Amino acid sequence: MHDIKAIRENPAAFDAALTRRGDEPVSASVLKLDEARRTRIAASETAQADQKKAAKEVGAAKARGDEVEFERLRALVGEKKAEVAAMQVEAKALDAELTDMLARIANLPASDVPDGADEDDNVEVSRWGTPRELNFEAREHFDLSGVSAAMDFATAAKISGARFVMLKGAVARIHRALAQFMVDTHVDENGLTEVNSPVLVKDEAMYGTDKLPKFGEDSYQTTNGWWLVPTSEVPLTFSVSGETLNEDALPIRMTSHTLCFRSEAGSAGKDTSGMLRQHQFEKVEMVSVTHPDKSDDEQKRMLRCAEGLLEKLGIPYRTVILCTGDMGFGARRTFDIEAWLPGQNTYREISSVSTTGAFQARRMNARFKPSEGGRPEFVHTLNGSGLAVGRCLIAVLENGQQADGSVSLPDVLAPYLGGKTTLTAEGLLT
Repeated sequence: MHDIKAIRENPAAFDAALTRRGDEPVSASVLKLDEARRTRIAASETAQADQKKAAKEVGAAKARGDEVEFERLRALVGEKKAEVAAMQVEAKALDAELTDMLARIANLPASDVPDGADEDDNVEVSRWGTPRELNFEAREHFDLSGVSAAMDFATAAKISGARFVMLKGAVARIHRALAQFMVDTHVDENGLTEVNSPVLVKDEAMYGTDKLPKFGEDSYQTTNGWWLVPTSEVPLTFSVSGETLNEDALPIRMTSHTLCFRSEAGSAGKDTSGMLRQHQFEKVEMVSVTHPDKSDDEQKRMLRCAEGLLEKLGIPYRTVILCTGDMGFGARRTFDIEAWLPGQNTYREISSVSTTGAFQARRMNARFKPSEGGRPEFVHTLNGSGLAVGRCLIAVLENGQQADGSVSLPDVLAPYLGGKTTLTAEGLLT
């Protein structure tokens, strides 16, 4: 959500920032509606003052026995009361219209975000690891002999339709081990607090984290109105809604491993092979709530938390900063981490780490009280994948593949796999 005062003070700068995203300038429409709302509020206040003045004069006319003036003033009070009520209804409607308009405008990009139209204009900022040179043709994850039988798309399609998978046996265990490894690392080494969060949330939670009203079609809603979370960013971030926190309580750093659900609206025909893009998947999420002065440093910290996981797993990756045209609706700056996938011979996104500034905090009224006094200020919120579990499974399987169809697994997973470090070509852990 945007601050209407900031738009009033510098509409040209607001439009220029939106234009960097490829969006149309909107300040003129916003300010026109804002002016109509403020005019109606001012008129309502004037009519209310007239009503109060006439009400006082009614008593005076009654006291002096002036029945004609008494009746006139009493009628005037009734008229003003009705006028005030009508104006207040109109002002409330205009206020709701303005709020809805502001809620549909994307966040403004930070000044250091590169301009660009789409993912081709993203800028690489770092790279870690060197992809293995294979002396055999690399296979995609679902074609590996030790994996194919345990990654059952046919049965999942019979049960649920396209873009679902049933993981079985050793592959299911590796998937679970990855999630446990991620959460343990975030808690034990990165200082995040583990949260077991709901996956069903109310409208307010989706709205407060900028998933509504514009992107409802991207998520699933139950018949009684709950939403299935697209990511645990929603419950973790919204947990501070309506709060005025003490400054010394910041930063709040959380992590949660949950199922996530996305309709993938508009992605027909995209990444349909394997389990790269699913309607139901698991993710370990990171969320931070910070002081505005610390949010840029916090984003760098979160990025390192995610990158560190891939380094422990031995997965080569590159980190890119998204250009203005490729950023998500609520982000003011986003870094993507892309893991190397030998089967596709390319890097694919495995984590996004974004700062929203006060964009979400203003929508859900989350503030902090400065230690040195003064008015409460909006907190800054950040979120990041740490990591997408299914995509990490793909990266582990493809990067560890051997010529015989077996997979050499990262040593850091051994404690979660009973000390075993290999997925055989027959699909067994040894």
